Amino acid sequence: MQIDLEALKKLDLKAFFFDMDGVLFDSMPNHAKAWCAAFEDLGIHFTPYDAYMREGMTGTSTIYQAFTRQLGRDASEEECQRIYKVKCEIFESLPVAKPMPHVLEVLQTVQRAGLDIYIVTGSGQRSLLDRLNTHFPNIFQQEKMVTAYDVKKGKPDPEPYLMALKKGGFDAHQAIVIENAPLGVKSAVGAGIYTIAVNTGILKDEDLSIYGAGVVYHNMEELLSELPEIIAKAKRI
Repeated sequence: MQIDLEALKKLDLKAFFFDMDGVLFDSMPNHAKAWCAAFEDLGIHFTPYDAYMREGMTGTSTIYQAFTRQLGRDASEEECQRIYKVKCEIFESLPVAKPMPHVLEVLQTVQRAGLDIYIVTGSGQRSLLDRLNTHFPNIFQQEKMVTAYDVKKGKPDPEPYLMALKKGGFDAHQAIVIENAPLGVKSAVGAGIYTIAVNTGILKDEDLSIYGAGVVYHNMEELLSELPEIIAKAKRI
């Protein structure tokens, strides 16, 4: 899947919006293990593929979907809180996720181009949020972040990316999104933003392209190799 240079020329690029899990950090395997284990205690069958396909949803939405699909009812508020607490405890007990290879170079390339950098994530894992400045110093700022604590609907609703646009005072054609999750792509495209997918997990490329990704790369190194041209085409001098 080749990048659409003509589509890039229609942009007036001012900012990049980055997802976190599976984009900045190789944390999705841990999230998948934690979700599967938390649901298993209740006899709910939940696979790693289910976790990857639902990445970006709020924890509550993930739990509601699992209950509706397998138990035929909504989860209670108490059940949601208990399951999400267990999920977070399991996640925190797993080995710390490392940054994605080459993502620092991607961020530095964007920064050197004078573009704003935002993070838009469905995650509420404070351990990862606290690690941003350690691994990516002087890149992310608190006021340029949208997390699970800021939204009501979350991905796949356009809400998180619309919120990022509003925070920065950008129009949709002034940003590019970097996502790795189908629901994240759907959210960003729903907000009218050109979206680049990087398939860093166990999904099929079609799982990302079907929701409107402009291009699908298979790792950050592939993206990095074409990023200068992407910026040159999309950024009006």
